This record gives sequence, C-alpha cells and structure tokens, in this order.
Amino acid sequence: MANNIMNTDLYAPKSFDEANEEKEVKDILKDAEDLHNYLREYGNLKDAEKPLIVSGILLALKERENNNFSVDSLTGNTEITDGKKIYNAIKDSLTNADVAPEVKKDKILSQFSFVENTASLNEINDAIGKTPLRFFTEFLDKKIFKTIKRNASAEDYVGRFYGEFMSYQGGDGQSLGIILTPKHITQLFCDLANLNEDDIVFDPCCGTGSFLIAAMHNMLNIAGGDDKKKSIRQNQLYGIEQRGDMFTIATANMILRGDGKSNLINGDFFKYGSSELQLKNATVGMINPPYSLGSRSNPEGYEINFISHLLDSLAEGARCIAIVPQSTMAGKSKEEQRIKCKILSKHTLKGVITLNPYTFYNVGTMPCIAMFTAHRPHIKSKKCKFINFTDDGYKIFPHIGLLDDGTAKEKKKYLLDVWNGNAEFKNKFCIETTVEPTDEWLHSFYYFNDEIPNDADFAETVGEYLSFEFAMIMQGRDYLFEENNSVEIK
Repeated sequence: MANNIMNTDLYAPKSFDEANEEKEVKDILKDAEDLHNYLREYGNLKDAEKPLIVSGILLALKERENNNFSVDSLTGNTEITDGKKIYNAIKDSLTNADVAPEVKKDKILSQFSFVENTASLNEINDAIGKTPLRFFTEFLDKKIFKTIKRNASAEDYVGRFYGEFMSYQGGDGQSLGIILTPKHITQLFCDLANLNEDDIVFDPCCGTGSFLIAAMHNMLNIAGGDDKKKSIRQNQLYGIEQRGDMFTIATANMILRGDGKSNLINGDFFKYGSSELQLKNATVGMINPPYSLGSRSNPEGYEINFISHLLDSLAEGARCIAIVPQSTMAGKSKEEQRIKCKILSKHTLKGVITLNPYTFYNVGTMPCIAMFTAHRPHIKSKKCKFINFTDDGYKIFPHIGLLDDGTAKEKKKYLLDVWNGNAEFKNKFCIETTVEPTDEWLHSFYYFNDEIPNDADFAETVGEYLSFEFAMIMQGRDYLFEENNSVEIK
C-alpha cells in the first residue's frame, strides 16, 4: 500500500483523542487530513461524496439524543447494513428537525443514498476489524461531534473538511468558482455589519452555510431570552445554494447548530426576482459569490452582478457585504462598469477593504471586501473609505496554511475603529474619497504614496503586481491589461 500513514494501533477507537473545548484551526485541518486518508484507503468514494459522508454521519450521531442511533449498533450485519442504519438515522434527524416540504427532504436524502448502497463501506474490513462506516463514525464522534455539541462555535467544521478534501484531490470546487470562506472572514463580516438580535440575514450563495453559522452564533450571543433565540434560528436566517450536495451540507450544518434549515433553498439565485426576495425583509446581505464565471460572453456570471442582484433583493437601508476578487472592484470591462453605474444609481457604496492576498490559501485570488447600503442612491459627494488591510496578522505556516501570527486581534480592532470613525489613520492605511463608476474601487487606485520607496518596497510592489496579473490571467481576465478598454458610462 503506497504512502500508508496508518498502523494497527491507530485503528483502535481509544487512539482517537477526545475533542478539545475549542479546536484550533491546525487541529481541524489535521483531522480533515487524517479522515481524508482514511476515506481514500477504505471508502473508495468520489470527491463529492466525502464531505457528504461527514455531514451524514454527524446527523446520525445527533439522533442518539432521541435513542434512534448508537455507534455500537454498527456491527457489519449483512441484512440490515451499517449504511442502512446510518441512512435511517439521517432520515429520523431530518424528520425531527421538521425539514419540510417532503420534496425538500427527499432531495436531501437522495444525496445520502450511496451510504447504504456502497458495498465497500458496509463490509467488514480485515485490516481494521470493522466496517469503514463504523471506523469513520467513531472518528467523527470523538474528533468533531463532541466539539460541535460542546460549543456554539462560529466555526464551520464541515465546510473546513469540504475545503480540505477538495484541495487534496484537486476536486471540482475551484473549477466551478467555489471558494470557501475562512472563519476569520465570516466573523469580520459580522463585525462590519454590527449585527443585532433583530437582524434578518440573507446569503444567496450560501455554500456550506459558513456566513449563516457565523451570523447565528453572533446573534444568539447577544439575544435576550429563549423566545428571541428561537426566532433567530427559525425566522431570521435565509440562504440559497444552487449545488445539491452543498445545499445538503448546509442543511445538515444548520440542523447540527439547532435550526435555520427551514429557510434554505436549493436553487439558482438569479431565478428569484428581487421583489420576491425583498419579502424576506432581510436587513443584512452577505455573499461570497462564485468566482471567475463571468466573461464577455457570460456577463451575468460577473461577481459584481451577484452583488447588484443581492442589493436589489434586500430591505431599504440594509447592509450588504461581499467578498470578491479585487478585479471585481476594478471592473474594467464594459458590462462590469455598467453594473457599477447601476449600483450607484440605486444603492450607496460605503467602502472597500483590500485583504491579505493569502486569505484564500492555495487559491490564486486577490480578495477584497465591499460594503454597501441598499436602496439609498449614492450621493456624488459621498466619501467612501478604501482601506489597505493586507497586513491583517495572518501568515502562511508551512504544512498548515493561514494562521494568526499573534497580532490579528489587535489589527482587526484597529480596522474596525477606522471603519467606524473611531481612530485616526494615515493615507497608507485608509483613503476617504468620492467615487465614479469608472474608478477602480480599491485603495491602490486612490492612494498616492509621496514617500520615496527603498529597494525592498519596490521589490514588494513589483511582486504584488505580478502576482495580481498572473492571478487575473489564470482566471481568463487578461483583458484587464489591454489598452483602451475603458468605456464611458452614460
């Protein structure tokens, strides 16, 4: 067996350490790496099935509280297989969580059919002395489930696993423009929005549910009374996800967190009219749209178009926050500039925060966060904030990825103080200026550095530009570097 990382001692359930009260990112990633290797060795699963089996087993484990499931029942019985027992527990979990209507529940259940139908998952494996399903269930019970139950954490554990699985296998996530949002960014969204217990949060490209989980966590922490907490879970969180597997994972995520699943929709955001979506009266919109789907031949796929439709779909005065590639805010194509002009005619741009280029580790995307106020036309004299937050306190650590270097909390506090007008700043960090649709809505566009650069500054700037140009070319946006490509907006 090539690259076999396991030995027989690791197969014993006792070798799985009990989950900590709050798992660190590096521990989560290590768990994901270990489980990925186990799934590869014993599961013989497709890429898309790996995160589904994680969410399905976690739903089954939740049914122990209703006496509908136990790990010890997974004995490798050939008449009622371990997969059948897990599948039935998933079905019970959906029923007990009041997932409705039936067609929605059936659609979710169909995603888990492979659990009971895959022979290699249900047959006792000689190397481990049990079925792979029992082995995976024991692992998830001790590594992840207890952590979720002990903490009302904002961490999207299943989403973390999804992202890691895709990166190991070169999965289809990135080819479809799917870039999962890390926890420190979902939390930053909540802080920028200054969420309160009465907000109604809408994510039209909810993926695995990371923004909704973070919003629910923050709102529940400040909610007064059980009735209000129940309302938050049942009435104040909405999401749309087009992909069936990710919709299933998001639904499972919300069930594991205690609700919110009844307001998730499996569908195409653009198939829903803005007037229909406005009936939800959402006061906060959060979005990480699919990346790099837009082109001259497919202008609807531009990230800026997702932002425009979300703004149109929110309540008047709602806060809208989006994380997108910097090229979206540059918006040099004719169609992107027209959409930017349309946005300013109906909504207000508050500002844009340029993020750490390594925010999406292992993905060639230079991101930024844009914040708007819905249904209040942009006044020409309005000054927006453009912030350079590339130094956010997160660094790349070998074999782990992006982690806090110990300064992230302090740097985020300063960012929020500047954003909210509670701190002084230099132009190198923040520029306040009026905007035009044809502008590049980025700090680098408005900032003039009158300091004489040294050799290190010059090398860093050239490196950043070359990284940006390479990322854009890889995303099919080489037209950004063509001459005479700007247009007049009338």
